[in-house]
Amino acid sequence: MNRIVIGDSQNMHELGDKSVHLVVTSPPYFDAPFDYPGLFHDYDQFLETLQNVTKEVKRVLDDGRIAALVVDDVTVDGELFPIVADMTHLFRREGFKYRARIIWKKPNGYCRISRRSGVLVQHPYPMYARFDNLTETILLMQNGDFDYKKIPQEVRDSSKIDLVKWLKEGWHLGVWEITNVLPAKDRLEMGIAAFPDEIPRRLIELFTYKAETVLDPFMGSATTLKVARELGRNAVGYDIDVELLETVKRKLGINEAGLCNGKEGFGIIIRNDARPLRTQLQKAEANRRQTRSYLTTPGAFHPKSNQGSSEAPDDDAHNSQKTNTWR
Repeated sequence: MNRIVIGDSQNMHELGDKSVHLVVTSPPYFDAPFDYPGLFHDYDQFLETLQNVTKEVKRVLDDGRIAALVVDDVTVDGELFPIVADMTHLFRREGFKYRARIIWKKPNGYCRISRRSGVLVQHPYPMYARFDNLTETILLMQNGDFDYKKIPQEVRDSSKIDLVKWLKEGWHLGVWEITNVLPAKDRLEMGIAAFPDEIPRRLIELFTYKAETVLDPFMGSATTLKVARELGRNAVGYDIDVELLETVKRKLGINEAGLCNGKEGFGIIIRNDARPLRTQLQKAEANRRQTRSYLTTPGAFHPKSNQGSSEAPDDDAHNSQKTNTWR
């Protein structure tokens, strides 16, 4: 069962109850300027959307299995929104257990001093401090208890975890130091949030057996799907943004016949609720930034500007090129 659904993951009727063995995803980052600004009317609508997706994840995820969520708090218009805490609460409210939290740490040299943290350079006094983020959170939420005895020994043996990776590469630690996908010119995921292959690779090896099914309800450029197939698992992805489909096909090597590099490919469903999002929303954000740039230009006439404000702007957020769809 390998499937790509271009449609809203608040409704995953294509999947049967308890048909998925692992969820690996990075949900939206609310209204962040580096994401899909303007997609949600407000934070309450954002949480309502995620709650609906959580209900569907609960339905399709098998008993005892893991939902791994790559998330982080985000600053929008000077206000910090507690996405990690709220996502934890949403899943616990649906009956998930809080299994663990892993911190994904990016290289120190990746982060530059942003305009937010740079406020202290301009005003080196108490109460001006703002911080640049080098980390994201990987929440592991478990759908009840797992019955270890129901997995046949031959299946267990075929999916045995490499202890060299577990110990020497630091998989056993609560902090994973993994280089993010750098914003290289002409990369396939240009303008799209793509977490590095290593994150879903570790999660899939640690929490699924071969031939099981991995779901990403906020598929983006399909990194989770790509790695799942490389590891001998089935893969299903949802994304509401129809503009991403060609990027997904290229990343997965899907040809006109639907085959992936000559092998069994993906069924592709484009539903009526699919929407073209990226171009529209990013264009609106570019216009917003242009307007704000004018309002903060010295000498420009802008009676409502706040040139004297010491508040740190939020543009840099994660200091990343994060651009999720529906993510």
